[in-house]
Amino acid sequence: MTASGSPEELQREAAKLRKINAALMSRVERSMDQQFNAFSLFETAIALDQQVRERTRQLRDALHSIETANQDLFRAKQQAEAASSLKSSVLISVTHDLLQPLNAARLTLSALADEVSSDRGITMVGQVDRSLAMLEDLLRSLLEIAKLDAGALRPDVRPILLSTLFEPLEREFAPIAAKRGLSLRICPCAVAVFSDAMMLRRILQNLLANALRYTRRGGVIMGCRPGPGSSRVRIEVYDTGPGIPEPQQEAIFLEFQRGQPSAEDQAGFGLGLSIVRRFAKALDHEVRLASRVGHGSTFKLELDRADPAAVPRDLHPVEYVDHDYSGLEGAKILLIENDLATAEAMVSLLEKWGCDVVATTSSKDALQRLSALGAAPETIIADLHLDGDESGLAAIRDIRQFLGRDVAAMIVTADYSEAAAKEASLYGLEVLTKPIRPAELRALLSFLLS
Repeated sequence: MTASGSPEELQREAAKLRKINAALMSRVERSMDQQFNAFSLFETAIALDQQVRERTRQLRDALHSIETANQDLFRAKQQAEAASSLKSSVLISVTHDLLQPLNAARLTLSALADEVSSDRGITMVGQVDRSLAMLEDLLRSLLEIAKLDAGALRPDVRPILLSTLFEPLEREFAPIAAKRGLSLRICPCAVAVFSDAMMLRRILQNLLANALRYTRRGGVIMGCRPGPGSSRVRIEVYDTGPGIPEPQQEAIFLEFQRGQPSAEDQAGFGLGLSIVRRFAKALDHEVRLASRVGHGSTFKLELDRADPAAVPRDLHPVEYVDHDYSGLEGAKILLIENDLATAEAMVSLLEKWGCDVVATTSSKDALQRLSALGAAPETIIADLHLDGDESGLAAIRDIRQFLGRDVAAMIVTADYSEAAAKEASLYGLEVLTKPIRPAELRALLSFLLS
């Protein structure tokens, strides 16, 4: 460029230089901004890395704390389960041991009743018998609760006919209802359901006993009807009792909650409905209550319907035969019982019935006595659990082998477990649970001897 240029050319050249300078400055500024942004991103990345490291450390510490807490909870759970198991085991053992003297007391009382002739004596015997029956009911209930809590009582769910439960329950409770001036109607039912026969019977037994206990006039009805759906069945127990206020309807299913019994009955221990709820839960049955004060209550048990054709043959109802329970005079009985009080009471009762009894404490003792006597018994009554872990089943087996024939026999026991009943059934033996009811013993003896 030369100074000889015209002013216009110089102005154009200056404008061009200004544009070039502005473009260069803009490029430099953009470059600086990019460098600054890159540096900022670098600083931000470093800060985030530090935050991630800190959060990771905090998370690791939290996980370690959670793991430690879980270990503490697991140890606490193990200790609680061990304590609960120990409690249940102790309760089962204590209840089993208490049933032994209770059994002796009831057998002795039955024998004593035959000696009492005065009205006052008969009344006193009746009072003692009712007290022992209440104690027996308490022990049985505690034993069932303890076994359920300990996991020793597991449902054996299979198809069963309700008639196999309804008919025996009607025979059991009809005299009780008649004595209290109440009507009892158990409607025939040919429906089959899925349940555990023993546990379902206990549920219905407790519902009937509860209804009769708190009903002063009127009566009780039990029957079944279709449930909410074709696959469900509802068993209902209705009473004309005083009814239960709504705020108390849930509380009555708790342990030791009881209402005001009728004048003819004593208060229970408040365990019956608790067992109903516990058993129903274990069986996956639904139990509900509908009640109106002054109008009565209805307990409803819903369970799954089964095909009657699927019911095992041995669970079909059998014809009830009223046997003649006489003819025990002179019957030769071999008793194997290690509890001396129970043995003495049993001998006293059997001898009152005219039986010829040989009392022993073990298989060895029994074989020695039989060898000395040179006579064979007609029936063997053996306790299931003998001293030294000896089984009454093994004792019966040994005696049968010694005699060379299958002598009629029965097992008596305070062991209410399903395993004990199944073990005895494998030998084809009948089982009576302690405390023994004299009427049941006499009936079974008559059947075996016949």
